[in-house]
Amino acid sequence: MFNAVKLWKERAGRRVKDLSTYLRYIFNGHLVIVLLFLIGSGAYYYQEWIKTLSTDFPAEIILALFISFFLTYSPVYSFLLEADKVFLLPLEDKLKGYFLRSGFVSFIFQGYILLLIFAVLMPMYAHISSTGFRLFFPFLIVLFVIKGWNLLVSWRISYFVQTSVHRWDLTVRYFINLSLTYLLFKQANFVVLLVIALIMVLYYFFFHNRTKALGLKWDLLIDQEEKRMASFYRLANMFTDVPKLKDTVKRRKWLDFLLRGIRFLQEKTYLYLYARTFLRSSDYLGLFVRLTVIGILGIYFISFGLGQILISILFLYLTGFQLLPLIHHHQNKLWVDLYPVAEKHKHDDFHLLLMVILTIENIVFALFIFLKGEISLALLELAAGLLFNFLFVYFYSKNRMKDKMPPL
Repeated sequence: MFNAVKLWKERAGRRVKDLSTYLRYIFNGHLVIVLLFLIGSGAYYYQEWIKTLSTDFPAEIILALFISFFLTYSPVYSFLLEADKVFLLPLEDKLKGYFLRSGFVSFIFQGYILLLIFAVLMPMYAHISSTGFRLFFPFLIVLFVIKGWNLLVSWRISYFVQTSVHRWDLTVRYFINLSLTYLLFKQANFVVLLVIALIMVLYYFFFHNRTKALGLKWDLLIDQEEKRMASFYRLANMFTDVPKLKDTVKRRKWLDFLLRGIRFLQEKTYLYLYARTFLRSSDYLGLFVRLTVIGILGIYFISFGLGQILISILFLYLTGFQLLPLIHHHQNKLWVDLYPVAEKHKHDDFHLLLMVILTIENIVFALFIFLKGEISLALLELAAGLLFNFLFVYFYSKNRMKDKMPPL
């Protein structure tokens, strides 16, 4: 006898176990210290920035813009697997309880994220509003209701295979969420809020009626679930080997000029391989770009000199630490081991490439400080960053590779 509740518990339990296993490696001692430093520094400067806001600061629209994004992105975590399109398809009529539980868990998790985001942004609103924090919980309850509506609509939209329907739905829901949250934070007339709420109800029932006779789109649901897990596995792969991760690469022909400086020599084989991998893999290049941009923003908001140097070195560490798995990127490819190149060149080439990448990032940070008009500080940051890069690449990374944890 098929038991949908038992199946859901097994799938959810397996997913939680999988996530918790990799989260232990992600939140290791080093990263926790870095996160505490970032959170502490960010909270301090955030509070100092809030004190400078005037009463005419548009906190409502800023709050609505950010909150609406997290409201609109409302996927239902289905925990489906590739084989389900064959084995569960005949049992679709018996899976109502399965998907109800998936929707409830999705609401709990995404509601918690929404609570954190709203708690971070609320001090900005409280500073310019005469009501202060008194409306925090009433606002939060309304936001939870809106999140529930978004999840319901998102599930109904998943019955459509046309990507145009999904794109239009995201656009329409974002502007509905934006309008409602903005008017909510502006404490607009209750009748106006009620009209928008009525529009939301009609919007849901329109798609509910359109999809009542449609079946689940198993390919779409499974594809969405695999993409979400692939994003998590890419993050976890920066800290430990993830056998389940599927590599994603892009040609990026426009970056080929960066490889012309590598000489065509046998001992430079691995340097070319790792450089090409770095440029083509979205994991590594995307990570480098994101951390560099975030580091620049951190330098921009930190006004005192020592803090700018510390934030630069911090992001150099984060970049270098999360690029270390690059040396093992091809470890499961047999033909790489057949290269007639000594193992020594493999490590030397990787460390050279890592040093070049971190040096480029360091120069970008120093250049940005220079553009702020702090020339002496920019030179000091450049020197401190180069020293840190040298110690990180040729001492820390070498020792870490010796003690590398075996694959899971």
